[in-house]
Amino acid sequence: FSQNLLNVVIAMTSMAYNAASGLGGMLKDGHKHWDNAILRNIDAATELSNMVQTSLGPFGRHKLLVNHLEKMSVTSDCATILRELEVEHPAAKLLAMASQKQKEECGDATNLVVSFAGELLRQTSQLMNMGLHVSEVIAGYQEASKVLFEELPKCVCEEELTDEADLTRIIAPVIGSKQYGIQDELAPLVVKAGLCAEGKPDAVRTVKVLGGAVSDSRMVAGYVAQRPVETSTVSAENCKVVVFACGMEASTTEAKGTVLMKSAEDLKSYNASEERKMEEIIQAIVESGVKVAVTGGSISEMALHFCNRYKLILLKLGSKWELRRLCQAVGATALVRLGPPTPDEMGYCEAVYPETIGGKSLTFFESSQTKLATLILRASTHGMLQDIERSVDNGVHAFQQARRSKGACVPGAGATEFYLAQQVSQKADVSPGLDQYAMRSFAAALQVVPRLLAETAGHNASKLVADMSASLDDFTGVDLEKGIVGKTEILDLLNTKTSAFQLALDAALTILRVDQIIMSKKAGGPK
Repeated sequence: FSQNLLNVVIAMTSMAYNAASGLGGMLKDGHKHWDNAILRNIDAATELSNMVQTSLGPFGRHKLLVNHLEKMSVTSDCATILRELEVEHPAAKLLAMASQKQKEECGDATNLVVSFAGELLRQTSQLMNMGLHVSEVIAGYQEASKVLFEELPKCVCEEELTDEADLTRIIAPVIGSKQYGIQDELAPLVVKAGLCAEGKPDAVRTVKVLGGAVSDSRMVAGYVAQRPVETSTVSAENCKVVVFACGMEASTTEAKGTVLMKSAEDLKSYNASEERKMEEIIQAIVESGVKVAVTGGSISEMALHFCNRYKLILLKLGSKWELRRLCQAVGATALVRLGPPTPDEMGYCEAVYPETIGGKSLTFFESSQTKLATLILRASTHGMLQDIERSVDNGVHAFQQARRSKGACVPGAGATEFYLAQQVSQKADVSPGLDQYAMRSFAAALQVVPRLLAETAGHNASKLVADMSASLDDFTGVDLEKGIVGKTEILDLLNTKTSAFQLALDAALTILRVDQIIMSKKAGGPK
């Protein structure tokens, strides 16, 4: 019986599957598939690369982006552009994911990842037109990558750059590549904030204030609340701080209750007992040595009255994330009960004071012992403020990488890429077989960096690249302001450069290994 049932199932399945329809008859309705997808993938990835290549370098073009919520932003940051574009093609999305990973890890060279990977794929298309197989191209690229990663550590020109002035030299090109001209003002602030936060990007916070010039920006060692205090006492020095995650009001019961009052005296004594209880709580908080209280909930009028009577500074923060940052800045513990804190639960702050900047009321919590830094950014437009904030975020991540690598740097301005291209070309000249063609294409892809830097700055790229080839110095970069080549003072972090090349190479080789794309039907029904 079981054998007969199996034969019936096989017969029904064979009737449902139409062999003439091929793959389409085997998969569910609504799927999509493409055969011989290598050239399709190369075209999609190179189109994405062409889009962001013009934004490479300090003179890169900006993109005006409008997302699905009609929010407009103007930026030259590659990771931001790709995130707002919402790339759908699977191969192009690989490049976008690699760029996003580079931003998370290093904060810089996101455009290098996409530009270099796109140029590798463009060179691959030309090699395939010459008759080379994809497997031969991949083998040549892998041989060239070995030369690249062997020679890259030899390019290190500066080491042990750990003091503030040297770190500023490293951070300035990172900020200048996004907003050229403001790096001299922002780079020292980012370095000070990084030193205060011990290189932790999460411990560096930004407060954007519209109006003024970028030179009006400053760094605060501590926390800055974007609202004024609630009490008449507004400032204190060398004060203890208590943070309440609950509201500053009389507690209520979980179940409903009924109070029966038979006379006016009952009502009067009921109110008096509530006031007396609140006064005891505020008095106990003040007697514990606390001068500043911060709450994350609502504040009753009675609590505010007694805070003013006992000259206790009271600030309300509606966000639990802001409460966590304040606790981190002052070293306090957020309490879920309303009452006097223990010494271990209190925080300490050297100065608490209000200040109005650009029409916005701010409250400062400053301390020299804190491990949280706040950068107050000023600019004339909202778009400029957003772009400066992204530049600062990139600078903070670059600072973290500089601390990890102890300041190991390679020459910038295209000098390192051109040197590596020469080394790969020399290796290709002595390599037998068809790998040499792929290695020469790899070297040509590396030269896209100085070429793009020159083109975006409005110079003759072919002439500058030829001058670099004729130069006797090993590390010759492009001076974008003067339009000449020579020894560069621009520094790039070795870790950042290594990570960018590795991610770009991995993304390009992954795309080249794909010969078919099969996409299931999207969930959620028809759009």
